[in-house]
Amino acid sequence: MTYHPKSEFIHTMMQRGFLADCTDYQGLDEALAVPGQPAYIGYDATAKSLHVGHLLNVMMLRWLQKSGHKPITLMGGGTTKVGDPSFRADERPLLGPEQIDENIEGMGRVFARYLDYGEGASDALMLNNAEWLDGLNYLDFLRDIGRHFSVNRMLSFESVKSRLDREQSLSFLEFNYMILQAYDFMELNRRYGCILQMGGSDQWGNIVNGIDLTRRVIDREVYGLTSPLLTTSDGRKMGKSQGGAIWLNADMLSPYEFWQFWRNTTDADVGRFLKLYTELPVEECDRMGALAGSEINEAKVRLANEVTALLHGAEAAATAEATAREVFERGGVGDDLPTLTLSAADLGDGISIVQLIVKSGLASSGKEAKRLIAENGARLDDRPLTDAGLMLDAKALSSPIKLSAGKKRHALVQLG
Repeated sequence: MTYHPKSEFIHTMMQRGFLADCTDYQGLDEALAVPGQPAYIGYDATAKSLHVGHLLNVMMLRWLQKSGHKPITLMGGGTTKVGDPSFRADERPLLGPEQIDENIEGMGRVFARYLDYGEGASDALMLNNAEWLDGLNYLDFLRDIGRHFSVNRMLSFESVKSRLDREQSLSFLEFNYMILQAYDFMELNRRYGCILQMGGSDQWGNIVNGIDLTRRVIDREVYGLTSPLLTTSDGRKMGKSQGGAIWLNADMLSPYEFWQFWRNTTDADVGRFLKLYTELPVEECDRMGALAGSEINEAKVRLANEVTALLHGAEAAATAEATAREVFERGGVGDDLPTLTLSAADLGDGISIVQLIVKSGLASSGKEAKRLIAENGARLDDRPLTDAGLMLDAKALSSPIKLSAGKKRHALVQLG
């Protein structure tokens, strides 16, 4: 694509690798020449924390604000009640209002680290679509909004086609959800002058629906912009790890474990991730991404420090790096490692080493833990662990022990 943007935001999106597609590059670029333009990304409140998979579009909102515009984080207090079925083989479990409110509060703590909320022209807004969805009259909604949607066209969207191609059941909910998301965009434009919806490229169809609805019903021009769906260089979905989701809230994943996730980035991804997840100059990101050997490892440490400092603060990043250097370079036991604390009831007469490896998150199952031991990948206090039948009692755990899976993943186990 050869478009040369005039606005700072579009230029940043293209230069740093955030941009997959846009409904009208020139129209949006010209609209963003006026400061303080509102743009939004929607988040359903399905968990108490955002995870690393959300971080790309959180950074898009941060750059939007740094470019002088107004980010809107739209919380799906209404849409979460039905759940987004897009690209899923099954429907999401439905959540009650109290759980949804609790999740929104937890997610809000992450947004507050990246965005400045307030009343100013470029201050962020946090809104909840329950504000306009909860009071909808279904018959009025069908008559006034539903008539603008073609089922033939909705069947052509990738989220629907992929379900039909797999011959999986497609509920009426899928169509309702698409219409509700389109309605959100129109309402945000009507109430707040929002001109842009952003999201992952899987949201393209939903975004286009909202643009069409806004034009048809209130005759206003709005835009859509999508980011690429990120996979790592080895083909894995970004943010997935052996231990589960990489949560952004510190009470769900320690800053050390978050730091370690970035430190373990594969060599081929370092330059790209520096551009997407840090605010370092593009030239510096490219320079570090081109390093090799031991130098690329220092670039990974820089990546881990920069990303962790943005989320958890510079002190947490420095502590994580110090702990990692102690663990990896000197074989010591850092004071910020993931820690499993066992009660007397947990321990009983003794607990197997296999159970401890699983409980500490170093393996997802007993079978995986045994394979780790059999393949000489497990260590106990930095010594090779070869006996999968080993039992540990209170005496063996009178002081904390360190378990390791490979060279980079460690945990402490102690008695509470």
